Amino acid sequence: MRSSDTVLGMLQDRGKRGKPVEDLYRQLYNPMLYLRTYGRIYANDGAMTPGSTPETADAMSTTKIERIIDDLRHERYRWTPVRRKEVPKKNGKMRQLGLPTWSDKLLQEVIRSLLQAYYEPQFSDHSHGFRPYRGCHTALSQIQHTWKGVHWFIEGDIKACFDQLDHTILLAILAENIHDPRFLRLIKHLLQAGYLEVWRYHPTLSGAPQGGIVSPILSNIYLSKLDHFMHTHLIPRFTRGKVRKHNPVYQHFIRKSATARQHGDRHQALAYLRTAQQHPTKDPSDSAYRRLLYIRYADDMLLGFAGPRAEAEQIKRELGHYLHDHLKLELSQEKTLITHAHRQAARFLGYDIQAQYCNEKLSADGRRRVNAHIALRVPRDVIKKKQALYQRGGKPLRRHSLASRSDYTILKTYQEEYRGLVQYYQFAVNVSWLHSYHWTVQQSLVHTLAAKYHSSTRKMVKRFQTSIETPFGPMKGLEAKQLRKGGKPPLVARFGGIPLRRKTQAILVDHSHSIIPYEQKEVIRRLMAGTCELCQIKDDQCVVHQIRKLEDLRKSGKDQPPWAQMMLKRRRKTLIVCQFCHAAIHREQSRQND
Repeated sequence: MRSSDTVLGMLQDRGKRGKPVEDLYRQLYNPMLYLRTYGRIYANDGAMTPGSTPETADAMSTTKIERIIDDLRHERYRWTPVRRKEVPKKNGKMRQLGLPTWSDKLLQEVIRSLLQAYYEPQFSDHSHGFRPYRGCHTALSQIQHTWKGVHWFIEGDIKACFDQLDHTILLAILAENIHDPRFLRLIKHLLQAGYLEVWRYHPTLSGAPQGGIVSPILSNIYLSKLDHFMHTHLIPRFTRGKVRKHNPVYQHFIRKSATARQHGDRHQALAYLRTAQQHPTKDPSDSAYRRLLYIRYADDMLLGFAGPRAEAEQIKRELGHYLHDHLKLELSQEKTLITHAHRQAARFLGYDIQAQYCNEKLSADGRRRVNAHIALRVPRDVIKKKQALYQRGGKPLRRHSLASRSDYTILKTYQEEYRGLVQYYQFAVNVSWLHSYHWTVQQSLVHTLAAKYHSSTRKMVKRFQTSIETPFGPMKGLEAKQLRKGGKPPLVARFGGIPLRRKTQAILVDHSHSIIPYEQKEVIRRLMAGTCELCQIKDDQCVVHQIRKLEDLRKSGKDQPPWAQMMLKRRRKTLIVCQFCHAAIHREQSRQND
């Protein structure tokens, strides 16, 4: 039996060479892939969330894997309709989220790993969404370092992209490289499995299943056709010329400056030089020079164009026609905008992106270093919206729901919320604007602590203030400790201590497309050992008893049953037990719930 890394490595090699794969369905018979998958997803928050059936990660076993493989081998595996749930979006609308059953999640993750191993080497370097070693920051870093001299931004947004993916087109794209009818039928049945809403069945006629583990890779495979169109058609068509011609106006004043210097008039020569520096050195209207740049994150794309606006409009039209005619998708007219790179800012991945121009301030060597370079900025409205969450009526918000918790929990909660925004926007040239956000969050924090202790904010600052060491020197912050028993060091929570300094480099993109190594998880080794950790008997039919979180056991009191005491002592959400012990645990849990 081949190891999971060997299987994925072979697929990756075929993907690099662009060779089709013909026996992908047979790879689904390998139990090592399922064990690898289980070790990767069992600790996810959704592992204990049921879909349309009560099945969750609890009671996972090698027998369940064997049953899935046997059903696949005889082509009798049937996907269960997902349970649809609505979750709120940032814009106030609702997103339709599908919740698959645990067996479907497990099989979907196996399929995802196979597809990713094969297709990842073939994806465009300008695609950054839902890919290993890539993300929002790598996309933004690529824009910042390679998009110099852009005149226009074309913000592309596909309307309801994941809901509108055409199943026939997707299967045809897969069939180009996957010559395996059984695997394609399995994907087709997955796409058409349907969903349950208020326990009524509805068919799915288009789109990738929202919430499905395999949906992101299927969407990337679908939109890779758009990447290919951009690289083989639009970009070559609207890219020409090696360098721009010299700007005659700039050259005119440079010559006059040189002439004045030759006549000994240094004052007039400097004046001509300063006038020349008010103009670009190259001709921005050079008709023989064009550049089209492109980047995509999931269904959001941004195009940068060096050329006239009329051609930018033409690019937008051709992009819309290709999406409509070949991929059956539509550009959102409200969100697909053409903005001037210097006078306006394009919004992409939450950043304002704009070309810099400054002729007044020169660098130490007298040159204009920032001109035509891309600046990433924190949008002012983003800061105001975030600040509003910590204010009420213009005053700091006292979060009474947190005031009843420990000091450690209060500071930890505020720090996690503050850190999330700051670390995301540390690429921004105006990251210092977040000082106002820091002040607002800190005021809400000390007012919450003051509400807890019925004291003043000044006393709270004095009580919790500390000095936090950073790479740029010590910074003032707030600190709370939580003591622990058994001589263990206390838990420490700090607020602040994050220097608002700009970062210029993102995570390096892994161009070698290596397989992500997953070491065998402890829970897999324990499961394969086949020993009940409660009664110590050897049993090949052992299962994994899993709970949502250990905090639920701690809240239930001191008189814990032996299995709960063992899980708390080990600090593990899983316990390997035999069938008899597992049934006894659930009977005991049922009595407690009653």
